[in-house]
Amino acid sequence: SFKVFPAFVCFLISYLRFCHTTGLSLNNDRLYKLTYSSEVFLDRGKGNLQDSVGYRISSNVDVVLLWRSPDGDDNQLIQITMKDVNVENVNQQRGEKSIFKGKKSSQIIRKENLEAMQRPVLLHLVHGKIKEFYSYQNEPAAIENLKRGLASLFQMQLSSGTTNEADISGDCKVTYQAHQDKVTKIKALDSCKIERAGFTTPHQVLGVTSKATSVTTYKIEDSFVVAVLSEEIHALRLNFLQSIAGKIVSRQKLELKTTEASPGLKPGKQVAAIIKAVDSKYTAIPIVGQVFQSKCKGCPSLSEHWQSIRKHLQPDNLSKAEAVRSFLAFIKHLRMAKKEEILQILKAENKEVLPQLVDAVTSAQTPDSLDAILDFLDFKSAESVILQERFLYACAFASHPDEELLRALISKFKGSFGSNDIRESVMIIIGALVRKLCQNEGCKLKGVVEAKKLILAGLEKAGKKEDIMMYLLALKNARLPEGIPLLLKYTETGEGPISHLAATALQRYDVPFITDEVKKTMNRIYHQNRKIHEKTVRTTAAAIILKNNPSYMEVKNILLSIGELPKEMNKYMLSIVQDILRFEMPASKMVRQVLKEMVAHNYDRFSKSGSSSAYTGYVERTSHSASTYSLDILYSGSGILRRSNLNIFQYIEKMPLHGIQVVIEAQGLEALIAATPDEGEENLDSYAGLSALLFDVQLRPVTFFNGYSDLMSKMLSASSDPMSVVKGLLLLIDHSQVIQSLQSGLKANMDVQGGLAIDITGAMEFSLWYRESKTRVKNRVSVLITGDITVDSSFVKAGLEIGAETEAGLEFISTVQFSQYPFLVCLQMDKEDVPYRQFETKYERLSTGRGYVSRKRKESLIGGCEFPLHQENSDMCKVVFAPQPESSSSGWF
Repeated sequence: SFKVFPAFVCFLISYLRFCHTTGLSLNNDRLYKLTYSSEVFLDRGKGNLQDSVGYRISSNVDVVLLWRSPDGDDNQLIQITMKDVNVENVNQQRGEKSIFKGKKSSQIIRKENLEAMQRPVLLHLVHGKIKEFYSYQNEPAAIENLKRGLASLFQMQLSSGTTNEADISGDCKVTYQAHQDKVTKIKALDSCKIERAGFTTPHQVLGVTSKATSVTTYKIEDSFVVAVLSEEIHALRLNFLQSIAGKIVSRQKLELKTTEASPGLKPGKQVAAIIKAVDSKYTAIPIVGQVFQSKCKGCPSLSEHWQSIRKHLQPDNLSKAEAVRSFLAFIKHLRMAKKEEILQILKAENKEVLPQLVDAVTSAQTPDSLDAILDFLDFKSAESVILQERFLYACAFASHPDEELLRALISKFKGSFGSNDIRESVMIIIGALVRKLCQNEGCKLKGVVEAKKLILAGLEKAGKKEDIMMYLLALKNARLPEGIPLLLKYTETGEGPISHLAATALQRYDVPFITDEVKKTMNRIYHQNRKIHEKTVRTTAAAIILKNNPSYMEVKNILLSIGELPKEMNKYMLSIVQDILRFEMPASKMVRQVLKEMVAHNYDRFSKSGSSSAYTGYVERTSHSASTYSLDILYSGSGILRRSNLNIFQYIEKMPLHGIQVVIEAQGLEALIAATPDEGEENLDSYAGLSALLFDVQLRPVTFFNGYSDLMSKMLSASSDPMSVVKGLLLLIDHSQVIQSLQSGLKANMDVQGGLAIDITGAMEFSLWYRESKTRVKNRVSVLITGDITVDSSFVKAGLEIGAETEAGLEFISTVQFSQYPFLVCLQMDKEDVPYRQFETKYERLSTGRGYVSRKRKESLIGGCEFPLHQENSDMCKVVFAPQPESSSSGWF
């Protein structure tokens, strides 16, 4: 038995629960015989041991007190020795499929590892806390970690309270709860000071929720510790897809069996002399778990891996989930590769697959991959524009960008370019990186400060229209609070597209930044107090007011304006108000209050006709998440499209992610049909273009035509072929958590990755002969999300892989016939049938290669549907699931 109190003193007052010793205290002349087991299992968080994978390491343990300081009982040196080590399945139902069946411990652990494991360690305890841990030099780190895990159980205190302790988990905050028959130690794992490898996606919607607990219970009988039970749990789940979840449960049990006579204490005053006398080869090493990397036998090189997957990344295969699977797997390999290896593959690849390779190399986000891609790309060349653009898009969606990436782009921006489009894209992406770094508490980094100055000074000094719009787009991504005065200036005094772009940039700011001053400016613009503004600018100003806690008078004035506006704008604003009420948006309460006044709520105001519309609906809705879509369309008085705005948001609780925004704008086309332009739009140049925002990142807009002559040439020669807005492979979810050492000494990894292949195209057709215009936006994506959880002892590894994949398409078509008024409008938004596949793989594998694997796969088909786009047809899109039979297999490999 481990004696809690010194033998003599506690014998006299054993009925009390206090003594001058504060932790474990061993008898001088006893050898303690214990049994020890450390087990770990992995599952999907359901807690069913029969569905789990894992293993148990067990042994006998001898513990003996070698020395006690003459100056106090709380200064001890103990020796801990593991014996008769065994490894077995934690799931006893494995039976004949057990990877350990018929194998001796020396075959599983390997002879040299087993010898190291059974060599004694020394533990110097002062007041029950570990002062030093002594072992032999050059032992395998994984084996030393297992011995550290056992030794850490000997650290405890008898009184309740909170303190800091250093053990295998690091320097951690622990709380003790002392009771008559037990002492409970709760370790706050998130407080542990230890070098933590890994990274995560900071956005809540795309991120993961993880939780870790550690509880150790010391059982006490008659003032002696007779058993120690420890349980550590690490659980994780993906926020927006909770089927991607997993849990690691690690348990340790140390139990007293018997005691024997020991040789007695070694005499001496200094612990160093005692250690030298025991064995001069002992050396003090950290009690904190150390990093180790298992060697991969037979793993392919980077080049071999690339050759095995490149066929899946051919352009024609990007609509398949297998392309995303290959993309994610290659990123993992790239993160272990050197610059020279990566450059070699880049230089050898052909132009068809090279864009996908650039996506992967950039998404790897390591110093070597960044150096390689920057060496490979020549921004002074106009011939590799596609590759440069793919690199920049991958930077924009970087899951955990660092300051070095931002500095690299700043450096490129200050250089020369072969394409002005790429120069604009670099600045726009700099804005996106500033936003991401600031969200991750990096706003004060020197690179971020430099980038902010570059954006704000550039916007202030810009003279050319193209430069002004470039810096506005960068600010729209960065959302710098200090940029708001500049945005107000350009919104109120700018002309045409500049004014509208500045307004849409303001629209992206969070509620706390939309101050009374901002709303005063928006009210002046909407009500045209100082100058005439375009409809697009006025409606955006109104949207900003209504979204940001509007006052009673602000809502009333907007409602009173309906009926005094241009015809289609009347209908548009009426649709906006009705959509707010129907969808119960935050402003709906204030709108309802105002509508109690007859002057605001009457038939004349609410019966305005027109074709413009606004509608918001649900794509999907659950108890903790929702996905919404919205479409608002504004026409000119002559029936020509002025702006269509399609948005898709994903919400986790109340946290939004702006998934997609596709805006098609047109202006100055009235002359083609001899129509009269609306007020304030008499001198607009002919223009049509498409602007896209993807996963909170504004991309460089695409122009269909600019100017009357450009319009006429394209009308005479144009086909209806769509124009690509964004195409590529994106890494959106990227969580890697390395648990350097569980309490038991085992190494654990918890990784979640999510990627997609995306292709968004847009087209605008205009026919004078049929007096018809048509806009078309098509979005195709393939998505794969995987979770990978492993626990590794260096000689046996258990793993759980879970995932989900799908391929989906969404198409929006708007057709307008303006041969007569009211003109005819047809709106369609269709979702194709969506195959949805889930899979699970569990395995146990020895370092010798022998293994067990179990696979399950489930498929279902989610029926396609047509979404309502106006209030006259507001039934929610019905989604039909057609489940397929589940398949499973298990066996040897």
